[in-house]
Amino acid sequence: MLVIVIKYPSILYSFASMRFKSQVLVLFTLIINNSKLVFNMATLRFQALNDSANRSPVQVDEISDTRSELFGANVFDKRAQKHFMTKEGYKAVRSAIDHGTKIDRMIADQVAASMKTWALSRGATHYTHWFQPLTGTTAEKHDAFFEPIGDGDAIEKFAGGQLVQQEPDASSFPNGGIRNTFEARGYTAWDPTSPAFVIGTTLCIPTIFVSYTGEALDMKTPLLRALQAVDAAATDVCKYFDKNVKKVIATLGWEQEYFLIDSALASARPDLTATGRTLLGHSPAKGQQLDDHYFGSIPERALAYMRDLEIESIQLGIPVKTRHNEVAPNQFELAPLFEEANLAVDHNSLLMDVMEKVASRHNFKVLFHEKPFAGINGSGKHNNWSLATDTGVNLLAPGKTPMSNLQFLTFFINTIKAVYTHADLLRATIASASNDHRLGANEAPPAIISVFIGQQLSKVLDDLEKVSKGKITPEEMTDLKLNVVGKIPDVLLDNTDRNRTSPFAFTGNKFEFRAVGSTANCAEPMTVLNTIMADQLIQFKSEVDAMLKKDKKMKKDGAIFNVLREYIKSSKAIRFEGDGYGEPWVKEAKKRGLNNFLNTPRALAAKISKEALSLYEKHGVMNHVETEARYEIDLENYVMKMQIEGRTLGDIAGNHVIPTAIKYQNVILKSLRGLKEIFGTGYKKMASEQIELAKAISIHINGISANVDKMNAEGARANKLTKLDKQAIAYCDKVKPYFETIRVHCDALEMMVDDEIWPMVKYREMLFTK
Repeated sequence: MLVIVIKYPSILYSFASMRFKSQVLVLFTLIINNSKLVFNMATLRFQALNDSANRSPVQVDEISDTRSELFGANVFDKRAQKHFMTKEGYKAVRSAIDHGTKIDRMIADQVAASMKTWALSRGATHYTHWFQPLTGTTAEKHDAFFEPIGDGDAIEKFAGGQLVQQEPDASSFPNGGIRNTFEARGYTAWDPTSPAFVIGTTLCIPTIFVSYTGEALDMKTPLLRALQAVDAAATDVCKYFDKNVKKVIATLGWEQEYFLIDSALASARPDLTATGRTLLGHSPAKGQQLDDHYFGSIPERALAYMRDLEIESIQLGIPVKTRHNEVAPNQFELAPLFEEANLAVDHNSLLMDVMEKVASRHNFKVLFHEKPFAGINGSGKHNNWSLATDTGVNLLAPGKTPMSNLQFLTFFINTIKAVYTHADLLRATIASASNDHRLGANEAPPAIISVFIGQQLSKVLDDLEKVSKGKITPEEMTDLKLNVVGKIPDVLLDNTDRNRTSPFAFTGNKFEFRAVGSTANCAEPMTVLNTIMADQLIQFKSEVDAMLKKDKKMKKDGAIFNVLREYIKSSKAIRFEGDGYGEPWVKEAKKRGLNNFLNTPRALAAKISKEALSLYEKHGVMNHVETEARYEIDLENYVMKMQIEGRTLGDIAGNHVIPTAIKYQNVILKSLRGLKEIFGTGYKKMASEQIELAKAISIHINGISANVDKMNAEGARANKLTKLDKQAIAYCDKVKPYFETIRVHCDALEMMVDDEIWPMVKYREMLFTK
């Protein structure tokens, strides 16, 4: 007779949702000849540890081609377009990319035919419109090129209509009330500025995603509008310095931080599987305090993964450049070269998909969560942003002449002013349930938005603040150009230090928005940053032009200096050079009038402020319906994540931790009975430690049970609230605090219970098993 006892029923859902191939194999090899197997989480834990310990680096196929030869091999880029397209089609696509002109249907058919021929040559069998809905991830629906034509024949078909526009079912994507669930119609439309690519056997065509009534249902559409706005505004300002500038491009270089955990170990943690982070787990004796992981030798398994990932990325046109160990154990970073912002955003979303696929080949689980482990560094996605002209000038890099440096100062100071004016909106763009755990923790930036520019550049701005109001004398102008503006390149050579606690720091030739979380889609912070910059530059030009019109004798440089001086004064509060951690900065920020939104529900409110609604509508980035929809989606996402975390924690605590603690307590009680039998009434002296341990276990079991009940009750109350903002605040203020309380009790039991029966993979095992 064969008997299998599954001790904890909740393990069944784990079997259904996790990759347990090796575990299942072991399970069935143990069931032999009328045996009885008792299977529990501790069994799974030790099997996972065994699997992890016996892993070897996966061999990555050697490719004879150099990285430069491989670059873009699976991308329908300029090189492929020239080779496969007609001259007419190529010119039309380049014009659409460079000047935003429309592609007519006949040309679209030519482009589609060329794209299909290229894709088939790369092994593609299907195509998809690849878009970024408001889930924060990517979406795709694959259709085959194959099409029967009768009489048993078939062809590979892909026409202009299929390239330019499709109609996927939009009913299940987040929409924030823009449309009803039963109204399934939504449209994807080709974005020619981001080239198509082949991944696996599928041709992926980057697209926007809009509703039947035209509202944006994706991340890309508002970004494209914001990039258009900043292009126009920045180009107008550039005319003060160079009449030849026809276009300004926003550039982005992101830095993706992540953790790599063995897939077997990750699968043995229901919290990691369900929420992306560990909801309990005692800190290991050794964490990151020795700083021995940062920039250290990359472990062999991780290095093999990185090599495989880089080959895939390079072929997809993602210009990955840098890889290294990060501060926390098993934490790493990957960074590409700068690209045009829209393409960079697409590449980051694509890369995150590729990272997960490649990780499965190497028996890894990639953790993008901002704070997957308590007590050690979390992960961010630093957004390095700048503006560049079509003449090849980086507008946030000093030049070699006073005129080019004045241009640099113009864009530099206007950026600071834009951040100061819209600090709360920038804070809202980085708000999420997961990023709340990171901001202000370990070395991550605080929740207070501030700008770091370094002491030397601060001195330059202090000197500019002293510029005379009104018309500037020739002597003062000469002094400014020679002794202030002219020395900026030298200043920057020495100003290489970076404030790692600043959310928004100038780093020599760009601004680094460091507060963006590692799970985030870069589109949202880039949409906001480019929109507020467009708004600020328009204001700046208006003020300079008004000053020149009012005083005909005033020279252009004098007017620019006058306006910049006032911006330096008015935005001074946002500049901070000190340590962003601790109460002193919180108090100082309050004195300066800077807001400190400590959690997502309160930070998000800035998204629907009168100023934000007006800003977006003014520049055609989003109408009020689109803006309010995104606010509602963000609140709903926060609530759902709190619900998932609460339910997962309650399940683990009640179905795994408490039964294990009781089991170990019974072992202690059995020992006590044995001691009593041997030593009689004097056994208490001999067993004082065991008695106290049994009492402590009871205290923590009761603490878990009572607090889980209170958490569930608060959750039930929150669920009855009809307004999403009130519901989100209730989850934040009333439900979430119990997470930490329950965790404290669980972590205490972890240190008391026999290691051999503890059900959850421990921190020391996940973080230090290579």
